[in-house]
Amino acid sequence: MKNLYAPFVRNQNPIITMDTKSAEMVKYASNSFLAVKISYINEIANICEKVGADINKVRIGMCADTRIGTKFLYPGLGYGGSCFPKDVKALIKTANDNDCECQLIKSADIINRKQRQLFIDKILKRFRNDLNGKTFAVWGLAFKPKTNDMREAPAITIINALLEKGATVKAYDPKAYDCAMPIFGDRIEYGKSAYEILKGADCLLLITEWNEFRNPDFDLIKSSLKNPVIFDGRNQYDENNLNKLGFEYYQVGKATKTINAGLASAFA
Repeated sequence: MKNLYAPFVRNQNPIITMDTKSAEMVKYASNSFLAVKISYINEIANICEKVGADINKVRIGMCADTRIGTKFLYPGLGYGGSCFPKDVKALIKTANDNDCECQLIKSADIINRKQRQLFIDKILKRFRNDLNGKTFAVWGLAFKPKTNDMREAPAITIINALLEKGATVKAYDPKAYDCAMPIFGDRIEYGKSAYEILKGADCLLLITEWNEFRNPDFDLIKSSLKNPVIFDGRNQYDENNLNKLGFEYYQVGKATKTINAGLASAFA
């Protein structure tokens, strides 16, 4: 095996030899560590939102410490996909089966599931817990950009919660339609473009941070939506800019500024 892989590891990624159990633990421990890191920044984001701090600024300050680094330290809707959720649960079960407490890893799993519910709660609060007759435009279905993978995707939890409350959902994703159809079927509408699904919607939900969503035409968004309201699950946009444009902007880890009386009456 060393001879087989030698041409690919000449300059980096050395081949490390160890026993089978240790090698298996490396996989679980590495993915669980990254899951803990994601859940940690989300926990800090939730505290920031309560005390009036800005997680976007806090994150920058934290990342300036080289011991912490920048990777996997973005607040959002939690991790998904096939690896992190599975490996976290596998490590928890392994620990339980061997009479070993793993409170930190269990907490990461709990926080990850809670993060999606907090986003849902924020939407419910904005619409006074009444989503009947409301239409939500959703940007992003895959659990992360550049894939069609929807395993454990936050979009599933969020969209199902909206549908259960009587809402209509129109969604757009560059790649994930084939995976979304078996999950949602005809319970939601699928758009051919990001802007198409905005027409007549009560607000926009940004779920997956695809590159094409990073610098959208905000004037077109505002003119297409019934109300200029954005729930950003990935903190992609500049709050000051959106406020100047008249948007009501919700993000993760920072309390939304109180909108002026004119806008408030329009959104009532």
